Amino acid sequence: MTDLPSPVPPATPAAPATPPEGRLGPTHALILLIVFLTLGTALFLNRTPIGDIITLLGGCGAVGAATLAAAGGGRRLMAVLVEAAVRSGTGK
Repeated sequence: MTDLPSPVPPATPAAPATPPEGRLGPTHALILLIVFLTLGTALFLNRTPIGDIITLLGGCGAVGAATLAAAGGGRRLMAVLVEAAVRSGTGK
């Protein structure tokens, strides 16, 4: 046998932090913001009426929200919508 010490096992890397289900991380939110701004700017520069741009981007947002709600079970979204309805009904 040799007098060399045994090699130290390599450290295992920590698991990357992932946002909870149904939430976007800061990187995802930044990418989404850049994409919406770029798309809106490109459409505006191509002389698309502003009403059409807003309708298109709103539709994209609605489709994205529906997709997240379907993937996440929709419980959190429903809780937020019910809370907003109750608050608006009570005038708060």
